[in-house]
Amino acid sequence: MKYRKFGRLDWKVSALGFGAMRFPVLNNEHSNIDEYNTIKMLRFAIDHGVNYIDSAYGYHRGNSEVVIGKALKDGYRDKVRIATKLPAHEINAAADFDRVLNEQLKRLQTGKIDFYLLHGLNRFDWPKVRDFGVLKWAEGAMKDGRIGYLGFSFHDTFAVLQEIIEAYDNWTMCQIQYNYMNENIQAGTRGLEYAHKKGLAVIAMEPVYAGRLARTPATVAKLWDNAHVQRTPQEWALRWVWNHPEVTLALSGMSKMEQVIENIAAAEYSQPHNLTAADLALIEKVHDTFLALSTVACTGCRDCMPCQYGVNITRIFDLYNEAIIYNTAAENRKSYNSMRPAERADKCNKCGECLAFCTNKVNIPASLEEAHRFFTE
Repeated sequence: MKYRKFGRLDWKVSALGFGAMRFPVLNNEHSNIDEYNTIKMLRFAIDHGVNYIDSAYGYHRGNSEVVIGKALKDGYRDKVRIATKLPAHEINAAADFDRVLNEQLKRLQTGKIDFYLLHGLNRFDWPKVRDFGVLKWAEGAMKDGRIGYLGFSFHDTFAVLQEIIEAYDNWTMCQIQYNYMNENIQAGTRGLEYAHKKGLAVIAMEPVYAGRLARTPATVAKLWDNAHVQRTPQEWALRWVWNHPEVTLALSGMSKMEQVIENIAAAEYSQPHNLTAADLALIEKVHDTFLALSTVACTGCRDCMPCQYGVNITRIFDLYNEAIIYNTAAENRKSYNSMRPAERADKCNKCGECLAFCTNKVNIPASLEEAHRFFTE
């Protein structure tokens, strides 16, 4: 296992972190974790050098933290640092902060959570928890020893990321979605580099894009098959993330022992700048080939935003294209229908104002109508 410095801390973290959102389950029931195999996987990973486990209050409907607590008995707690998250979107009053944290400590069977993150911050949830006084509260929880360090995970634009980082001087870390298909989506490479320059440890979640980059349509599979060196699509994706020196660790949500073994083996080659020019050129071809399967020629530049009617144009097109490219219609349909109603495509007034800003000449109103039909019919 290779290790990297964790931001400003005098501590090194394994290049591979274990994400606890996709544990194996029984009877296809998300809350019914296969405890035997999960504990076996976690302990195998720790025995092979993984020293960072990431969970959240809502993962596996709360049972992720419970199983981690069981897995870290018998001396394993001393070998790792735990990260888990406060569900910002579920906070309705300042009193919820203590209630949630104390429940998590009990689930995890620990007196201290090493890294505590505000979960999934965006332009809506950040102002809410900020105004409830979450930063002052977290300072108190760090002082009384229940929290080691404070950070946040993130799903929004670079501008929002910048606003959050600038709002507090003592962030230790941030967690962003980052893979070779998401260089310019959400925080992207710009956000990665900005956070790193500010001294934050930067955790890259979804390095294999929730498994999407392991699903290879024929055109993509042909590119990998003709590579000068043979690696699995998962290893290519992980190596691309690790290639960036600004990345502190790649967080992988592993659900099978085979994935744990493969990813630990890949981590032996996780040094920054580990890819050759030929490697990077191949990954760029794969990126372009995936994009060519898109239904809407949207690059996520956001020049069409904000919509005066509140429609989240780029998010909708991102979900629509993903559903087609990676064959994830069912899960993306759920994501679309969980969006705030005011942001969905059916709120488009067809005013056409956005058309003047689209460099790819997408017929945005028509494509929004098509996407809404795809996700709702």
